[in-house]
Amino acid sequence: LATMMATTIFLWIRLPSCAEKYQGALIISGLVTFIASYHYMRIFDSWVEAYKWNEDGSISPTGAPFNNAYRYMDWVLTVPLLLIEIILVMNLTAKESAAKARNLAIASTVMILVGYPGERFSSTSNNWRWFYWTGSMVPFLYIVYTLMFGLAEATASETDRGVADKIRKCQTWTVFSWCTYPAVYLLPMLGIPESTAMVYINFGYTVSDIIAKCGVGILIYNVTKAKSRALKKRLRENPEETTPLQYQSFLE
Repeated sequence: LATMMATTIFLWIRLPSCAEKYQGALIISGLVTFIASYHYMRIFDSWVEAYKWNEDGSISPTGAPFNNAYRYMDWVLTVPLLLIEIILVMNLTAKESAAKARNLAIASTVMILVGYPGERFSSTSNNWRWFYWTGSMVPFLYIVYTLMFGLAEATASETDRGVADKIRKCQTWTVFSWCTYPAVYLLPMLGIPESTAMVYINFGYTVSDIIAKCGVGILIYNVTKAKSRALKKRLRENPEETTPLQYQSFLE
């Protein structure tokens, strides 16, 4: 919770340091962690009500339901934004950006909505949980392929190799953090006691969220900073070039 909110404050405070062209990506990055902060408060409250610590260090359910829908509602809102913020800093035309953002947003939403029903089934209903896991992996693999290969040409088209490397790092970190989600989802099918599995699941999801939202958000900031610096340099070296009004204060 603290990590998410701290990232939001940092990203939004740093908005003036970036050219207006790239501020949208930074605003969305901060919005992702802001939304996550709210949902983590709700997740925490629900967890405290649903589970208690025993004297032997184990946990057991209190009888109150743990509302895992908070996490999935968070993902429905933030995961498409996570992908869009990467698209916004890439060397794509407006038409290409809109198409890629739309396709990735739809795929990520389908992935989450298909996966959520499986969370209702414990280790006693492995077949159904496998069914929903398999269904959600289809859009998941499409997203991974798009990030790593479908956008490779746009990444390589960056004239600054340093910027290209930063964008590639955003893509790699996103895929790396996302690969933990399907693995964690499988834990109840491995014969782990339900209460223990819930601890591992939420711990795994939380670590992945921090990497995917806070970590990638900081990387997006580094990309916008590098691109803004390059833009400022180009405009100063070419004073004859018409400078858009929104860049006037940026050059001061």
